Amino acid sequence: MNNSNLANRMPDAFVILFFVVLLATLLTYIVPAGYFDTQEVTKVVDGKEVTRTLIQPESFKIVDSNDSGAAIFSGGKEAGFLNYAFDGMVSGDRNSSAVGVVAFILIVGGAFGIIMQSGAVNNGIMALIREARNADIVIIPLMFFLFSLAGAVFGMGEEAIAFCIVLTPLVIALGYDAITALLITYVATQIGFATSWMNPFSIAIAQGIADVPLLSGSEFRIAMWAVFTLVGIVYTMKYGASIKACPEKSLSHDSDAYFRAQQNDALDSKFNHTDSLVLFTLLAGIVWVIYGVVVHEYYIPQIATQFFAMGLAVGLICVVTKRMTMNGVSEAFQKGAKELLPAALIVGMAKGIVLLLGGDDATTPSVLNTILHSAGNLMSGIPETGSAIFMYVFQSIFNFFLASGSGQAALTMPLMAPLSDLVGVSRQIAVLAFQLGDGLTNIIIPTSASLIGCLGVARLDWSTWAKFAWKLFLILFSMSVTTMIVAVMIGYQ
Repeated sequence: MNNSNLANRMPDAFVILFFVVLLATLLTYIVPAGYFDTQEVTKVVDGKEVTRTLIQPESFKIVDSNDSGAAIFSGGKEAGFLNYAFDGMVSGDRNSSAVGVVAFILIVGGAFGIIMQSGAVNNGIMALIREARNADIVIIPLMFFLFSLAGAVFGMGEEAIAFCIVLTPLVIALGYDAITALLITYVATQIGFATSWMNPFSIAIAQGIADVPLLSGSEFRIAMWAVFTLVGIVYTMKYGASIKACPEKSLSHDSDAYFRAQQNDALDSKFNHTDSLVLFTLLAGIVWVIYGVVVHEYYIPQIATQFFAMGLAVGLICVVTKRMTMNGVSEAFQKGAKELLPAALIVGMAKGIVLLLGGDDATTPSVLNTILHSAGNLMSGIPETGSAIFMYVFQSIFNFFLASGSGQAALTMPLMAPLSDLVGVSRQIAVLAFQLGDGLTNIIIPTSASLIGCLGVARLDWSTWAKFAWKLFLILFSMSVTTMIVAVMIGYQ
């Protein structure tokens, strides 16, 4: 069956999201809103006093209200079904979703629009292929390893979008497809994120809230990361080999034509000093980004500005060398941002789902709080192994509605930690269930800002990606369940 016809039969990501929003709206008519009380808890961490606001699990209350559910249209501040697009787009702040991530996607897209328009990336790719035709034997596993390590060490997520822009053309030029590029970049970061022993944006926060020593249990997690990463590399190499042997088998074969056309135009191009200067600027910019994230804990606003500066520097080089005009630089920026506009819209609209359900504040009445409380009640009376698996499955499902590591930790861990005490599961295992559930589902859920951004730059529709990714997700899901069972059997603390 032709891949393009198959893709056309699948619902568009916006259509899927619309029905998810509709389902969320219906839930507000069925599930009552509830809230928790919180308390300030101060404790000493690494010799310093740290104060955290924690949920009191036993304080949950259902709101006694006449409201029957979300309005179809809201003329006030509350969320309504038809308001989800705008309200989702403008929610959050510069450091978080949705408005911060939307701005990040558009600015980074514009910056790389300039970089790609310069032609240096394509010229460099062709030069690399001419000089090292078997480089893929090293590049594929090495890139997967490095991106997984980045996800584990400093929680790379949204940053993968920028690397997808650079590496997708390279991977396709080496005879693979855009799906392979997503595997070695985004999927690798999420495997690292989910199996991390030191990620400051998820495990460190979760352990702190659960009152577990920070970065404890690292030996088990490092082994887990190594196993999951090795499986990811083997899966990617096996898939890549099948695509290289028969490119038409790829679900992204038709959409990859965009990148192949660019390469065909560059086949006879020569790599010159301007290309070297542009690529050196790109490399220096990426090193600057990594340095900022690791040393100064830069996040969305700073990283977006770094890439914007990178794009301006490349534009200046192209203007001085007469490769592009100033108007050409401006047009390239606009084109790059325009190509990522659908991804930015999806990110904002996905946030509207959380708003419709009442938001992610534990002290504000919401359907999410009620779902969280109900899940806790369901755990009572279940054996230890079953409770551990239930925790993992629940965190995986909950991540669909709140695809944020730090946000999910803040909302779920204050309840899951004491519940783990009641069912005889260690709090370390509760944290493990959180990080696996939070990270691995990001590989496939359409509400993940990072995934949608990466799909946008790879010119892949979510439905096409889902047709490929579900098998990989099932493998990782099965491995996660096995990991939870092993953790219970060895008494992981």
